[in-house]
Amino acid sequence: MKKSQVLACLAVGFAPVVAVAQDTDDGAFLGTIVLTMPMVPGLEDDEITVTSEGLALSNPADLSEMFVAEPTISVGSSIPMSQKVYVNGIEENNLAITIDGARQNNRVFHHNTTTLIDPALLKSARVDPGVAPADAGPGALGGALAYETKDAADLLMPDQNFGGRYKVEYDSNGDILSNSIALYGREGAFEYLGFFKVAQGDLRTDGNGAEIVGSGTDLLSGLGKIAYETETGHRFELSYERVIDDESRPYRANIGAIVGGRPVPPTRPYELDRTNIILSYSTTSPTAMWDPTFRLAYSGTELFNDESDLSTAQTTRGETTSLNGEVSNRFQLGWGELNAGLDFYSDTGDMNYLDLAGGGPAEFSEEKLSNIGVFAQVRMDAGPRSRLSFGARADFQNFEGTDGSEQSESGLSGNISGEFDVTDRLTVSAGYSHVWGGLELAENYILNPGWTYPAEGITPTTADNIYLAANYSFGAWIVDGKVFATDIDDARAASYRAGPAESVDVAARGFELGIGTAWEGGFFRAGFARIDTKLNGRPADSYTGNYLTMPMGDFLKFQVAHRLDNGLLLGGDVEVAFDFKDTYDSTTGGRGPTLDGYTVANAFMEYSPSRVKNLTLRAEINNIFDENYASRATYGQEFVGEVEPLYEPGRSIRLSAEILF
Repeated sequence: MKKSQVLACLAVGFAPVVAVAQDTDDGAFLGTIVLTMPMVPGLEDDEITVTSEGLALSNPADLSEMFVAEPTISVGSSIPMSQKVYVNGIEENNLAITIDGARQNNRVFHHNTTTLIDPALLKSARVDPGVAPADAGPGALGGALAYETKDAADLLMPDQNFGGRYKVEYDSNGDILSNSIALYGREGAFEYLGFFKVAQGDLRTDGNGAEIVGSGTDLLSGLGKIAYETETGHRFELSYERVIDDESRPYRANIGAIVGGRPVPPTRPYELDRTNIILSYSTTSPTAMWDPTFRLAYSGTELFNDESDLSTAQTTRGETTSLNGEVSNRFQLGWGELNAGLDFYSDTGDMNYLDLAGGGPAEFSEEKLSNIGVFAQVRMDAGPRSRLSFGARADFQNFEGTDGSEQSESGLSGNISGEFDVTDRLTVSAGYSHVWGGLELAENYILNPGWTYPAEGITPTTADNIYLAANYSFGAWIVDGKVFATDIDDARAASYRAGPAESVDVAARGFELGIGTAWEGGFFRAGFARIDTKLNGRPADSYTGNYLTMPMGDFLKFQVAHRLDNGLLLGGDVEVAFDFKDTYDSTTGGRGPTLDGYTVANAFMEYSPSRVKNLTLRAEINNIFDENYASRATYGQEFVGEVEPLYEPGRSIRLSAEILF
């Protein structure tokens, strides 16, 4: 769904919990009840943006709920610590993923999540599906995904120098109780924010009433920011964000169970710890020739499985880290804007394994990858009725394998996209990108110290993306459509036994149709998407597609909301996944089993009592009809009789209360 479809996410004012804080991106005060709809998509786009208003509307507990209205975005697994995001059918590790601009290097274990993040920390999420600008960062094979966390300025009300909010939430399915508190303010030239959340709960049940193995909740998340801004607009900021999930999960965290195979316990401890530390400089008083970004960041994800008390008697610790940064400047020129600069990263992936039962030697493996990139992206009006964006980047890499062997590579990437207003009602747009992704770290849980790297080196990964789109407005309605394609060549698919240089070609094709309208107090939108994915020219399967893609198919999504005259906000959404027949049987090499479709409906109401200032009450019914299903993007559904997939939670009632002070 493009910007032209973002009715709720760009519409202002769904939740008084964000009161009258100023959203500087959209230039609108939150908390008002007039809903507006942009009539023309922005430059580069094809961009999907979930703003703070959209987050307040959906109140997401995890990533699947955050992207609930996007038919081209799927999230697999019912457990947040093993959820993965797929954009146009492409798994997020093939996107340039950032949190507050900091690169994320999270190839830890293919059975757990790629980027564990708490939506409660977020101000917005932006997706560039397929075609991404050069300044989105390196490795944007299938696009880019940028998360932005909250700032004190997003939460402070006008003329307020100190504030806070406390939220308590209860989910009946699993008896999940979460508490969060945020304190924020400004004192002279200083600005600060502190946020902390804890959530705990028992096992959840699926639509048939069966317990979902390993689905307990034990989550800690926090965000701290401090900034200093001089009178002349020089702004320095230090932020620290951390999310910890520590609970027993299915032995393979994205799978309910494997039928047969080697005997393993049904669950094992998973302690997943992700950290993001960023030091940045920018200016709030830019000039035409001085609007810089200086950023130095550290991001890391550590996963620890302590099986010393289980029959498997082993411990495994994997860690991925990234030291990265950017130096760039935006130039406002007479013909448009130029953003040019340099970015870099130094990534490491390592694995420590200890076999306590067999008494074998401890095993340590490590790969390293560094990259320096230079980029330039132009955004301009190409005429009174057209916008154009184009850019290029060059990347230079150095790689070190587990055996100490080294490899250096370099390559060029380019992109172009634009849109043209054929009439005041009809806009057409198109975009293309060629991306040199180069070398990639292998997932650290399959790193092998005995690997022999080929003398000619690992083949660099490249990708090509294209889209064509149009939107048409008539009255208060907008209809739009898009066709898209992504080809990723020589995507690294290393295997512990097969070696470090295995590769796969990935292809995704699809189209999307949408319609929406808004009125004073409400909106409605619907979107349909068809996504076909292939691996080496045949239908995709979730085993070979680890870190790459997944069987997808057809999706239909609806979302609606309306605020009554008394201030009560009512809304809901529906997702329909249709039966999908184009699957692959790895045993016969022919067509596999049909993936069953499902229909899931959710509803909510939200109210701020006039007698209790700054209090917001919310009630939700999720999975209203108690549908028993596994999300289409969940691993293993095509392996009938071999894999028991993780099913989604059945009907639940979620209640929350938030108060500002």
